[in-house]
Amino acid sequence: MTVSRPTTTLVASDLDRTLIYSRAALQLLMPDAESPRLLCVETYDRKPLSYLTETAAALLEELARTTVFVPTTTRSREQYERIHLPGPAPKFAICANGGHVLVDGVSDPGWQAQVARRLADECASLEEVRTHLVAAADPAWLLKERVAEDLFAYLVVERSLLPADWVRELAAWAELRGWTVSLQGRKIYAVPMPLTKSAAMKEVARRAGATLTLAAGDSLLDADLLLAADRGWRPGHGELADTGWSAPHIDVLTQRGVVAGEEILRRFLRAAVPQPAL
Repeated sequence: MTVSRPTTTLVASDLDRTLIYSRAALQLLMPDAESPRLLCVETYDRKPLSYLTETAAALLEELARTTVFVPTTTRSREQYERIHLPGPAPKFAICANGGHVLVDGVSDPGWQAQVARRLADECASLEEVRTHLVAAADPAWLLKERVAEDLFAYLVVERSLLPADWVRELAAWAELRGWTVSLQGRKIYAVPMPLTKSAAMKEVARRAGATLTLAAGDSLLDADLLLAADRGWRPGHGELADTGWSAPHIDVLTQRGVVAGEEILRRFLRAAVPQPAL
């Protein structure tokens, strides 16, 4: 007699411009009188920064109760901790593009050590890449340069002044050294290729005993996550949309902005198989 194994669904979702949105990214295209009510989920420097719709908040609460919901972000741990999502606190979270797996809010040291070994063995050093970034950038459009968690680097730029070919040339230089480049809004990320959301998601899925994985994201740094999941969704905006990226098991949404985040949550809930009661 075959005993069926209960299905546990893990949902690994990018946050910024996938589930939560800054004012600049909301894309409220409807008349003001028809705009959805918004819930602020992040403040920075005592000012509201990130939002989702109230409908999305209710959907997220349900998702967090019925699946293993894993926020999966390129943000540092400090940046992630500013976010207060509706629903129960996630057991797991992925920060720094997979550099940290948080378990009950604490970074797992074993995972940190594994990541550090791969970076040392497989790609150029952070210092080399950071030095090149700063030297190649033009002060006319460079606003800030930062290092995140001693794992990767990024620039904040004045997008309107950024030369059209600069990111492409940087990406070609970085690829030869085992790094990936991603342009997201005003930020240009340089990230080691071994540092991936997908690797961290697979580790969390193993620990959680997940038998179904769902994912969503909007940027080049989310592509590996989407490919690794059993099913995935991307919104009608963002780096992946701009390049027409997709895959057979990825649903491409037409919605853009904060309403896309709401639709992604609906799709997660429809596809998820609830966890068995304890």
